[in-house]
Amino acid sequence: MRDVPRDLPRDMLAVLFIGALIGASFWILRPFLGAIVWATTIVVATWPAMLAVQARLWGKRSLAVTVMTLVLLLVLILPFLAVIGTIVANVDTIVEWARSLATETLPPPPAWLHQLPLVGEQASRAWEQIAAKGIQELAAKAAPYAGDVTRWFVAQVGSLGVVFAHSLLTIVIAAILYAQGETAADGVRRFAGRLAGVPGEAVVRLAAQAIRGVALGVVVTAMVQSALGGIGLAVAGVPFAGVLTAVMFLLAVAQVGAVPVLVPAVIWLYWIDDVAWGTFLLIVTIVVGTLDNILRPLLIKKGVDLPLLLVFAGVVGGLIAFGLIGIFVGPVVLAVAYSLLDAWVRDGQETRSPSGGREPSPK
Repeated sequence: MRDVPRDLPRDMLAVLFIGALIGASFWILRPFLGAIVWATTIVVATWPAMLAVQARLWGKRSLAVTVMTLVLLLVLILPFLAVIGTIVANVDTIVEWARSLATETLPPPPAWLHQLPLVGEQASRAWEQIAAKGIQELAAKAAPYAGDVTRWFVAQVGSLGVVFAHSLLTIVIAAILYAQGETAADGVRRFAGRLAGVPGEAVVRLAAQAIRGVALGVVVTAMVQSALGGIGLAVAGVPFAGVLTAVMFLLAVAQVGAVPVLVPAVIWLYWIDDVAWGTFLLIVTIVVGTLDNILRPLLIKKGVDLPLLLVFAGVVGGLIAFGLIGIFVGPVVLAVAYSLLDAWVRDGQETRSPSGGREPSPK
Protein backbone atom coordinates (compact mmCIF):
# COMPACT_ATOMS: atom_id res chain seq x y z
CA MET A 1 0.00 0.00 0.00
CA ARG A 2 1.56 3.25 -1.11
CA ASP A 3 1.81 6.22 1.23
CA VAL A 4 -0.28 9.13 0.08
CA PRO A 5 2.02 12.17 -0.29
CA ARG A 6 1.06 15.05 2.01
CA ASP A 7 0.45 18.48 0.59
CA LEU A 8 2.32 20.60 3.14
CA PRO A 9 1.33 24.04 1.73
CA ARG A 10 -2.34 23.01 1.75
CA ASP A 11 -2.10 21.79 5.37
CA MET A 12 -0.41 25.02 6.44
CA LEU A 13 -3.03 27.15 4.69
CA ALA A 14 -5.82 25.10 6.27
CA VAL A 15 -4.33 25.61 9.76
CA LEU A 16 -3.88 29.34 9.13
CA PHE A 17 -7.45 29.63 7.85
CA ILE A 18 -8.87 27.81 10.88
CA GLY A 19 -6.75 29.95 13.23
CA ALA A 20 -7.89 33.14 11.51
CA LEU A 21 -11.52 32.01 11.65
CA ILE A 22 -11.27 31.29 15.40
CA GLY A 23 -9.52 34.60 16.01
CA ALA A 24 -12.14 36.55 14.04
CA SER A 25 -14.93 34.79 15.90
CA PHE A 26 -13.44 35.77 19.27
CA TRP A 27 -12.90 39.31 18.01
CA ILE A 28 -16.56 39.61 17.03
CA LEU A 29 -17.72 38.14 20.34
CA ARG A 30 -15.25 40.19 22.37
CA PRO A 31 -17.87 42.68 23.69
CA PHE A 32 -19.95 39.74 24.93
CA LEU A 33 -17.22 37.46 26.30
CA GLY A 34 -17.34 38.87 29.82
CA ALA A 35 -21.11 38.50 30.04
CA ILE A 36 -20.95 35.01 28.51
CA VAL A 37 -18.36 33.84 31.03
CA TRP A 38 -20.29 35.32 33.95
CA ALA A 39 -23.60 33.88 32.74
CA THR A 40 -22.05 30.44 32.21
CA THR A 41 -20.51 30.52 35.67
CA ILE A 42 -23.80 31.53 37.30
CA VAL A 43 -25.84 28.95 35.40
CA VAL A 44 -23.41 26.10 36.13
CA ALA A 45 -23.27 27.03 39.81
CA THR A 46 -27.06 27.27 40.19
CA TRP A 47 -28.14 24.52 37.78
CA PRO A 48 -29.15 22.06 40.58
CA ALA A 49 -31.28 24.80 42.13
CA MET A 50 -32.95 25.45 38.76
CA LEU A 51 -33.82 21.75 38.41
CA ALA A 52 -35.30 21.75 41.92
CA VAL A 53 -37.42 24.79 41.07
CA GLN A 54 -38.57 23.14 37.84
CA ALA A 55 -39.61 20.03 39.74
CA ARG A 56 -41.78 22.14 42.05
CA LEU A 57 -43.37 24.03 39.13
CA TRP A 58 -44.97 20.97 37.53
CA GLY A 59 -41.88 20.30 35.43
CA LYS A 60 -42.32 23.43 33.28
CA ARG A 61 -38.98 24.82 32.18
CA SER A 62 -40.39 28.22 31.16
CA LEU A 63 -41.69 28.90 34.67
CA ALA A 64 -38.42 27.74 36.22
CA VAL A 65 -36.40 29.99 33.90
CA THR A 66 -38.61 32.96 34.81
CA VAL A 67 -38.20 32.32 38.53
CA MET A 68 -34.43 31.85 38.31
CA THR A 69 -34.03 35.00 36.21
CA LEU A 70 -35.96 37.03 38.77
CA VAL A 71 -33.90 35.50 41.57
CA LEU A 72 -30.69 36.44 39.77
CA LEU A 73 -31.94 39.98 39.37
CA LEU A 74 -32.98 40.34 43.01
CA VAL A 75 -30.29 38.32 44.78
CA LEU A 76 -27.13 38.63 42.66
CA ILE A 77 -27.26 41.64 40.37
CA LEU A 78 -29.04 44.28 42.44
CA PRO A 79 -26.93 43.73 45.61
CA PHE A 80 -23.77 43.97 43.50
CA LEU A 81 -24.93 47.24 42.01
CA ALA A 82 -25.90 48.42 45.51
CA VAL A 83 -22.41 47.61 46.80
CA ILE A 84 -20.72 49.51 43.98
CA GLY A 85 -23.23 52.35 44.20
CA THR A 86 -22.76 52.70 47.96
CA ILE A 87 -19.00 53.02 47.63
CA VAL A 88 -19.16 55.36 44.65
CA ALA A 89 -21.80 57.55 46.29
CA ASN A 90 -19.65 57.98 49.40
CA VAL A 91 -16.34 58.67 47.66
CA ASP A 92 -16.26 62.33 48.70
CA THR A 93 -17.26 61.48 52.27
CA ILE A 94 -14.51 58.88 52.58
CA VAL A 95 -11.88 61.24 51.17
CA GLU A 96 -12.96 64.11 53.44
CA TRP A 97 -12.98 61.81 56.47
CA ALA A 98 -9.46 60.64 55.66
CA ARG A 99 -8.24 64.20 55.27
CA SER A 100 -9.91 65.27 58.52
CA LEU A 101 -7.62 62.89 60.39
CA ALA A 102 -4.85 65.43 59.91
CA THR A 103 -6.55 67.74 62.46
CA GLU A 104 -7.26 65.01 65.01
CA THR A 105 -5.24 64.74 68.22
CA LEU A 106 -4.58 61.49 70.04
CA PRO A 107 -5.86 61.57 73.65
CA PRO A 108 -3.80 60.20 76.57
CA PRO A 109 -3.82 56.41 76.91
CA PRO A 110 -6.83 55.08 78.83
CA ALA A 111 -6.26 53.76 82.34
CA TRP A 112 -7.28 50.21 81.48
CA LEU A 113 -4.53 49.95 78.83
CA HIS A 114 -1.76 50.25 81.42
CA GLN A 115 -3.41 47.57 83.55
CA LEU A 116 -3.31 44.91 80.84
CA PRO A 117 -1.07 41.98 81.82
CA LEU A 118 2.26 41.49 80.02
CA VAL A 119 1.72 44.10 77.27
CA GLY A 120 0.01 46.91 79.17
CA GLU A 121 3.11 48.93 80.02
CA GLN A 122 4.63 48.65 76.53
CA ALA A 123 1.30 49.49 74.85
CA SER A 124 0.78 52.52 77.07
CA ARG A 125 4.32 53.75 76.39
CA ALA A 126 3.85 53.33 72.63
CA TRP A 127 0.54 55.23 72.86
CA GLU A 128 2.25 58.13 74.67
CA GLN A 129 5.03 58.27 72.09
CA ILE A 130 2.52 58.45 69.22
CA ALA A 131 0.51 61.08 71.08
CA ALA A 132 3.64 63.15 71.71
CA LYS A 133 4.72 62.93 68.10
CA GLY A 134 1.22 63.65 66.88
CA ILE A 135 -1.08 61.74 64.61
CA GLN A 136 -1.26 64.65 62.23
CA GLU A 137 1.95 63.70 60.43
CA LEU A 138 0.85 60.12 59.88
CA ALA A 139 -2.67 61.12 58.88
CA ALA A 140 -1.40 63.80 56.50
CA LYS A 141 0.75 61.20 54.75
CA ALA A 142 -2.07 58.65 54.59
CA ALA A 143 -4.84 61.00 53.42
CA PRO A 144 -3.59 61.50 49.82
CA TYR A 145 -3.18 57.74 49.44
CA ALA A 146 -6.72 57.16 50.67
CA GLY A 147 -8.01 59.55 48.06
CA ASP A 148 -5.89 57.99 45.32
CA VAL A 149 -7.07 54.47 46.21
CA THR A 150 -10.70 55.52 46.25
CA ARG A 151 -10.45 57.35 42.94
CA TRP A 152 -8.64 54.33 41.43
CA PHE A 153 -11.50 52.10 42.53
CA VAL A 154 -14.08 54.41 40.98
CA ALA A 155 -12.07 54.49 37.74
CA GLN A 156 -11.99 50.69 37.67
CA VAL A 157 -15.70 50.40 38.32
CA GLY A 158 -16.63 52.89 35.66
CA SER A 159 -20.06 54.36 35.31
CA LEU A 160 -23.01 52.56 36.86
CA GLY A 161 -24.76 52.68 33.50
CA VAL A 162 -22.11 50.46 31.91
CA VAL A 163 -22.18 48.09 34.87
CA PHE A 164 -25.96 47.89 34.71
CA ALA A 165 -25.91 47.18 30.95
CA HIS A 166 -23.31 44.46 31.44
CA SER A 167 -25.35 42.94 34.29
CA LEU A 168 -28.52 43.02 32.21
CA LEU A 169 -26.74 41.28 29.32
CA THR A 170 -25.48 38.65 31.76
CA ILE A 171 -29.03 37.98 32.96
CA VAL A 172 -30.32 37.64 29.38
CA ILE A 173 -27.58 35.15 28.45
CA ALA A 174 -28.15 33.26 31.70
CA ALA A 175 -31.86 32.97 30.91
CA ILE A 176 -31.02 31.53 27.47
CA LEU A 177 -28.62 29.04 29.02
CA TYR A 178 -31.22 28.04 31.61
CA ALA A 179 -33.69 27.34 28.81
CA GLN A 180 -31.21 25.41 26.64
CA GLY A 181 -28.87 24.08 29.33
CA GLU A 182 -28.96 20.41 28.32
CA THR A 183 -28.25 21.23 24.68
CA ALA A 184 -25.31 23.46 25.56
CA ALA A 185 -23.88 20.94 28.02
CA ASP A 186 -24.23 18.11 25.49
CA GLY A 187 -22.40 20.17 22.88
CA VAL A 188 -19.54 20.91 25.28
CA ARG A 189 -19.30 17.24 26.30
CA ARG A 190 -19.25 16.06 22.68
CA PHE A 191 -16.56 18.61 21.82
CA ALA A 192 -14.44 17.52 24.80
CA GLY A 193 -15.01 13.87 23.86
CA ARG A 194 -13.90 14.59 20.30
CA LEU A 195 -10.69 16.12 21.65
CA ALA A 196 -9.81 13.67 24.43
CA GLY A 197 -12.33 10.85 24.43
CA VAL A 198 -13.79 9.67 27.74
CA PRO A 199 -11.28 11.66 29.85
CA GLY A 200 -12.40 14.81 28.07
CA GLU A 201 -16.02 14.29 29.13
CA ALA A 202 -14.85 13.65 32.70
CA VAL A 203 -12.91 16.92 32.63
CA VAL A 204 -16.07 18.82 31.63
CA ARG A 205 -17.91 17.39 34.64
CA LEU A 206 -14.96 18.27 36.87
CA ALA A 207 -14.98 21.87 35.59
CA ALA A 208 -18.67 22.19 36.46
CA GLN A 209 -18.02 20.80 39.94
CA ALA A 210 -15.13 23.24 40.42
CA ILE A 211 -17.35 26.20 39.53
CA ARG A 212 -20.03 25.06 41.99
CA GLY A 213 -17.45 24.46 44.71
CA VAL A 214 -15.90 27.90 44.31
CA ALA A 215 -19.32 29.55 44.16
CA LEU A 216 -20.29 27.87 47.41
CA GLY A 217 -16.97 28.39 49.13
CA VAL A 218 -16.01 31.90 48.06
CA VAL A 219 -19.26 33.77 47.46
CA VAL A 220 -21.31 32.27 50.30
CA THR A 221 -18.43 32.71 52.76
CA ALA A 222 -18.02 36.34 51.66
CA MET A 223 -21.74 36.98 52.14
CA VAL A 224 -21.73 35.43 55.63
CA GLN A 225 -18.59 37.29 56.68
CA SER A 226 -19.74 40.67 55.42
CA ALA A 227 -23.22 40.19 56.92
CA LEU A 228 -21.90 39.30 60.38
CA GLY A 229 -19.26 42.02 60.23
CA GLY A 230 -21.78 44.60 59.06
CA ILE A 231 -24.18 43.72 61.87
CA GLY A 232 -21.34 44.01 64.37
CA LEU A 233 -20.32 47.43 63.01
CA ALA A 234 -23.89 48.72 63.05
CA VAL A 235 -24.59 47.46 66.59
CA ALA A 236 -21.30 48.90 67.87
CA GLY A 237 -22.17 52.29 66.37
CA VAL A 238 -19.23 52.52 63.97
CA PRO A 239 -19.72 55.28 61.35
CA PHE A 240 -20.20 54.34 57.68
CA ALA A 241 -21.27 50.79 58.59
CA GLY A 242 -22.96 50.31 55.21
CA VAL A 243 -19.89 51.44 53.26
CA LEU A 244 -17.60 49.26 55.37
CA THR A 245 -19.90 46.28 54.85
CA ALA A 246 -19.67 46.76 51.09
CA VAL A 247 -15.87 46.97 51.32
CA MET A 248 -15.80 43.81 53.48
CA PHE A 249 -17.79 41.88 50.88
CA LEU A 250 -15.46 42.92 48.06
CA LEU A 251 -12.35 42.12 50.12
CA ALA A 252 -13.78 38.74 51.17
CA VAL A 253 -14.51 37.84 47.54
CA ALA A 254 -10.97 38.95 46.68
CA GLN A 255 -9.65 36.52 49.33
CA VAL A 256 -8.30 39.34 51.51
CA GLY A 257 -11.01 38.87 54.12
CA ALA A 258 -13.10 41.15 56.31
CA VAL A 259 -10.56 41.42 59.15
CA PRO A 260 -8.62 44.37 57.60
CA VAL A 261 -11.84 46.41 57.86
CA LEU A 262 -12.88 45.22 61.32
CA VAL A 263 -9.54 45.63 63.08
CA PRO A 264 -9.29 49.42 62.50
CA ALA A 265 -12.89 49.74 63.73
CA VAL A 266 -11.97 47.87 66.93
CA ILE A 267 -8.94 50.13 67.42
CA TRP A 268 -11.11 53.21 66.88
CA LEU A 269 -13.61 52.08 69.53
CA TYR A 270 -10.83 51.53 72.06
CA TRP A 271 -9.33 54.85 71.04
CA ILE A 272 -12.51 56.73 71.98
CA ASP A 273 -12.52 54.77 75.27
CA ASP A 274 -15.61 52.72 74.36
CA VAL A 275 -14.25 49.52 75.89
CA ALA A 276 -17.51 47.56 76.00
CA TRP A 277 -18.37 47.94 72.32
CA GLY A 278 -14.72 47.60 71.36
CA THR A 279 -14.58 44.23 73.12
CA PHE A 280 -17.85 43.20 71.48
CA LEU A 281 -16.55 44.07 68.02
CA LEU A 282 -13.26 42.30 68.81
CA ILE A 283 -15.20 39.09 69.48
CA VAL A 284 -17.12 39.59 66.22
CA THR A 285 -13.80 40.10 64.41
CA ILE A 286 -12.41 36.84 65.80
CA VAL A 287 -15.56 34.94 64.80
CA VAL A 288 -15.63 36.43 61.29
CA GLY A 289 -11.91 35.77 60.77
CA THR A 290 -12.28 32.17 61.94
CA LEU A 291 -15.21 31.53 59.58
CA ASP A 292 -12.90 32.12 56.62
CA ASN A 293 -10.81 29.09 57.59
CA ILE A 294 -13.70 26.79 58.54
CA LEU A 295 -16.73 27.55 56.36
CA ARG A 296 -14.97 28.03 53.03
CA PRO A 297 -13.08 24.68 52.97
CA LEU A 298 -16.24 22.80 53.96
CA LEU A 299 -18.31 24.44 51.23
CA ILE A 300 -15.64 23.98 48.55
CA LYS A 301 -15.29 20.30 49.43
CA LYS A 302 -19.03 19.88 49.01
CA GLY A 303 -18.75 21.08 45.43
CA VAL A 304 -15.55 19.44 44.18
CA ASP A 305 -13.16 16.80 45.50
CA LEU A 306 -9.83 18.49 44.79
CA PRO A 307 -6.86 19.48 46.96
CA LEU A 308 -7.85 22.61 48.85
CA LEU A 309 -4.46 24.21 48.16
CA LEU A 310 -5.08 23.78 44.42
CA VAL A 311 -8.46 25.48 44.63
CA PHE A 312 -7.11 28.31 46.79
CA ALA A 313 -4.20 28.89 44.41
CA GLY A 314 -6.65 28.98 41.52
CA VAL A 315 -8.86 31.53 43.27
CA VAL A 316 -6.03 33.90 44.21
CA GLY A 317 -4.04 33.44 40.98
CA GLY A 318 -7.16 33.78 38.84
CA LEU A 319 -8.13 36.96 40.66
CA ILE A 320 -4.71 38.50 39.99
CA ALA A 321 -4.62 37.35 36.36
CA PHE A 322 -8.20 37.92 35.19
CA GLY A 323 -9.87 40.13 37.78
CA LEU A 324 -13.05 39.24 39.64
CA ILE A 325 -14.16 36.56 37.16
CA GLY A 326 -10.78 34.92 37.72
CA ILE A 327 -11.93 33.53 41.08
CA PHE A 328 -14.00 31.08 39.01
CA VAL A 329 -11.80 30.76 35.93
CA GLY A 330 -8.59 30.11 37.89
CA PRO A 331 -9.81 27.04 39.85
CA VAL A 332 -11.43 25.59 36.72
CA VAL A 333 -8.20 25.88 34.71
CA LEU A 334 -6.10 24.33 37.49
CA ALA A 335 -8.69 21.61 38.11
CA VAL A 336 -8.73 20.64 34.42
CA ALA A 337 -4.92 20.69 34.21
CA TYR A 338 -4.62 18.65 37.42
CA SER A 339 -7.18 16.10 36.22
CA LEU A 340 -5.56 15.66 32.80
CA LEU A 341 -2.08 15.35 34.32
CA ASP A 342 -3.30 12.83 36.90
CA ALA A 343 -5.08 10.77 34.20
CA TRP A 344 -2.00 10.85 31.97
CA VAL A 345 0.29 9.68 34.79
CA ARG A 346 -2.10 6.91 35.81
CA ASP A 347 -2.51 5.76 32.21
CA GLY A 348 1.26 5.61 31.81
CA GLN A 349 1.65 3.52 34.95
CA GLU A 350 -1.08 1.10 33.88
CA THR A 351 0.49 0.77 30.42
CA ARG A 352 3.97 -0.02 31.74
CA SER A 353 2.93 -2.46 34.45
CA PRO A 354 1.82 -5.45 32.29
CA SER A 355 4.65 -5.20 29.73
CA GLY A 356 7.43 -4.47 32.16
CA GLY A 357 6.27 -6.95 34.74
CA ARG A 358 6.59 -4.39 37.52
CA GLU A 359 4.86 -5.21 40.73
CA PRO A 360 3.59 -2.57 43.11
CA SER A 361 6.02 -1.94 45.93
CA PRO A 362 4.92 -3.37 49.31
CA LYS A 363 3.62 -0.86 51.80
